[in-house]
Amino acid sequence: MIWLLAVTIGVTVAAGAYLALSRDVFRCVLGLAILGAAANLVLFAAGRLGPVQPAVVPLGEEWLRGAANPLPQALVLTAIVIGFALVCFSLALVLRLIQRTGIDDALDLRQAEPIPTDPVKPAFAGQGFDPAWPEAASGKREAP
Repeated sequence: MIWLLAVTIGVTVAAGAYLALSRDVFRCVLGLAILGAAANLVLFAAGRLGPVQPAVVPLGEEWLRGAANPLPQALVLTAIVIGFALVCFSLALVLRLIQRTGIDDALDLRQAEPIPTDPVKPAFAGQGFDPAWPEAASGKREAP
């Protein structure tokens, strides 16, 4: 059972990463939602899988033997609620962005950036603030 869950988590992470790296903004949001579901599966796998006793201490005993851990289950329930709220907020932002600009391609959204002479946008810092790369043995600068 744990191997099936591990393969499912791997496929879910792969699908979520593929969608999150897409140029379509809506697919990026869906990819992040799928990655959140994969994280929930990982938290769920942290608890015991299969039929085990509930996490209730019977009368006359002081501790449980072989019971399910309720903490991962509570964490998954909390993560589901937070993930759902994050996806809803992200979808609202994406819909407003598409409504305002008329495009949903991440590369084309660079057109929405303000022009360099915009008084609200901060000015370019200049050449003095560029990172200094170490010199190579041949005396040429190496770029990363």
